[in-house]
Amino acid sequence: MVRLTRLRIVSLVMFTLLAGCTAPQSPGQSEGSDGAGEAARLTGPKKITAVIMGEPPTLSTKVNTAGAGGVVPGADALEELVNAGLAQLDPAGELQPQLAEAVPSIENGLWKLLPEGGMETTWRIRPDARWHDGSPVTTDDLQFSVRVGKDPDLPAFSHLGLASVEHVETVDARAVTVYWSRPYVQADTMFSAVFPPLALPLPAHILEQTYRENKDRFMEHPYWNRAFVGTGPYHLKEWQPGSYLSLAANDAYVFGRPKVDEIEVRFVPDSSTLATNLLAGAVELTLGRTLSLEQAMQVRDQWSDGKVETTLRGWVVIYPQKLNPNPAAVGDVRVRRALLHAIDRQELVASLQAGQSMVAHSYVSPTAAEYRDMEPQIVRYEYDPARAARLLEELGYTKGSDGILHDGDGERLDVELRTTADNDIHRATIFPVADAWQRLGVGVEPNVIPIQRQRDREYRANSPAFEMLQQGNDLPSLATHHSREIPLPENDFTGRSKHRYRNAEFDSLIDRYFVTISRPERMQVLGQLMHHISDQLIIMGLFYLPSPTLMQNRLANVGPGGNRATQAWNAHEWDVR
Repeated sequence: MVRLTRLRIVSLVMFTLLAGCTAPQSPGQSEGSDGAGEAARLTGPKKITAVIMGEPPTLSTKVNTAGAGGVVPGADALEELVNAGLAQLDPAGELQPQLAEAVPSIENGLWKLLPEGGMETTWRIRPDARWHDGSPVTTDDLQFSVRVGKDPDLPAFSHLGLASVEHVETVDARAVTVYWSRPYVQADTMFSAVFPPLALPLPAHILEQTYRENKDRFMEHPYWNRAFVGTGPYHLKEWQPGSYLSLAANDAYVFGRPKVDEIEVRFVPDSSTLATNLLAGAVELTLGRTLSLEQAMQVRDQWSDGKVETTLRGWVVIYPQKLNPNPAAVGDVRVRRALLHAIDRQELVASLQAGQSMVAHSYVSPTAAEYRDMEPQIVRYEYDPARAARLLEELGYTKGSDGILHDGDGERLDVELRTTADNDIHRATIFPVADAWQRLGVGVEPNVIPIQRQRDREYRANSPAFEMLQQGNDLPSLATHHSREIPLPENDFTGRSKHRYRNAEFDSLIDRYFVTISRPERMQVLGQLMHHISDQLIIMGLFYLPSPTLMQNRLANVGPGGNRATQAWNAHEWDVR
């Protein structure tokens, strides 16, 4: 595999780069490391230098994910450093109260199922919850976030769950009761930063006037980036475009002042440079997806001052473009089945994931609690190039003198396979997949989208055939696969559906999943969803991803997070030795 060779070359040149290719210095960073500097680090303000793979356009993942351009890896962890919701997920996937006194549940009486089929959930804000400017977090902020989320003129803030919210009643300055027209299984994630966020609180005292008077400019408000005011453990201190941002500890954070005084987050979009900076000691913690597993292992073997911890987070998939595919054969599930049979996915796991992952046969991974209930419903496509060839022969395809398959009308079977340049695993995977399809007789044009064009929503939405991406596979994100999320000209291509699949049965299953509170019944619906996805191959899974977090040994209470929890879930507890 050519790509693996290139990765090993990167590793070999790292030490050459160390002498002169460290990260640009930020204010206060000195050259060299003498005893006095080390003493200052141990006795002065505590600081951590972290890194993400690029500069996010805003500090809101809701805004960042509105378009097909996607999100800068690590932007979700960055948002969690500066913002908080009423609840948050821990690494085990359990909701814990954050700005709220408690998470609504049937058991504590804050979540009620009504006889007529609706629900009530009640939230009470902690009395010490404050925005970074000192203003209290109130029910005005919760009401405002719901109003924005329901506004059809601001589709970036929409959420499937809001369709079931009839109204929100203010009990007092710190409590609201949400009235639901029907059951919604993720109701306890409302007002929280669980992706995709459902009415994450917005500061009404900052944004409401612009919303009322100049809605067209709402998303251009400086609040979203350099004037951001959040509620998280750290507040924005400085933002140097193209370089880094600096965060200072929030003295008024609900769980107490963080132990670390300052966190500097650098923007390093190139993985080789990032690895070099880790080895040089210029950065000491990675946030979000940064290095591939192979690169992380290479760094670990050369890094006496640091370590690597992993968690299973997401998967690598191929999305067929279902709305108006070109060629039309992409829309034929029999063609997609042949293409998946032609890929040796176990070899991809062995070569790209050091054997530490597994083939992705299902949206729900084998490590998820729900998997055992789903397994009988999953359709599998084992590596079988002979069967792949037979499937295409049965459709009338024959190889021409050029070695490419032609249909009965003599048209070549040529497809474009896209991915993005910001992710090493994308670049490492696209060529083996293209090679497998070419051996089958399919003409493949690999297209690695440059970073500069990744946020072109219209271009990304109109992928003619296939796009291969690393994606999340948590259950709340099933909402992004509903047809209402298809990016179209009329919604300025802001939908989050990558496959642009429109199917009434599939939409109905998604809707039913999110309104079925009984777990046994909900698992039945989820099994039908998993069958539909794997049978119709609207998502073509390749492999699951062990996500590595690299950190210096001096850091304490820092971990890799979980499938749905970022590394920053407990940032107020981070410390340095």
